[in-house]
Amino acid sequence: MSMLTPSGMGGKYRVTGNSYPRMRPPKRRGRFVAVLIAAVVVLGLFGWGAVQLFDVFGGKGKSTTAHAASSRPTCTPTASPTPAKPLALPQPAHVTMNVLNATTRGGLAKSTADALAARGFKVAKFGNAPDPYDAKVTGSALIVSGPGGEAAAREAGTQVVGSTVKIDPTRKGTTVDLLIGDAFAKLATPAQAAEARITAANPPAPKPTCTTKS
Repeated sequence: MSMLTPSGMGGKYRVTGNSYPRMRPPKRRGRFVAVLIAAVVVLGLFGWGAVQLFDVFGGKGKSTTAHAASSRPTCTPTASPTPAKPLALPQPAHVTMNVLNATTRGGLAKSTADALAARGFKVAKFGNAPDPYDAKVTGSALIVSGPGGEAAAREAGTQVVGSTVKIDPTRKGTTVDLLIGDAFAKLATPAQAAEARITAANPPAPKPTCTTKS
């Protein structure tokens, strides 16, 4: 058995034995703590996900969707409107009109006015369309009248296939304006005018309105 006595110690302290103390590395407690925290977080996420799935399959998600759908505005059609009454159209001799050319084709107002006069209509005047309509009528014809001249306007509209009737509430009297548009080619044939007269005398019922509830 060996004996070691450090110098200057006077032999008071001795190290005995046949082996030396073994030096071990320090324990890594920081890594252990980090792993423990990560495990807790992962378990927490799994638990939260399980709760959400339970809510969805348990009906809470469905009720939320139903509430969102019920909060949307709904549209309830009102009662069907009263059908429009048949309109008594006047004979051509009782329709006074102005024939106005809204196109860039010259002489169209006069030739059309002569043809309408030959069919029995009263032509008050013919010429170019005023600025609000000049070069702005893309259809075959636009017939404009006041409320009092609606029947006369619809009768005049039977003479041009594809024409449109416009009622100006500020206009007085029964005289109508027949504005010739870019799509105009010629007047309707007598057979076409007779068929259009039946349709014009029986306007379709207005579409039902919709009441929106929030």
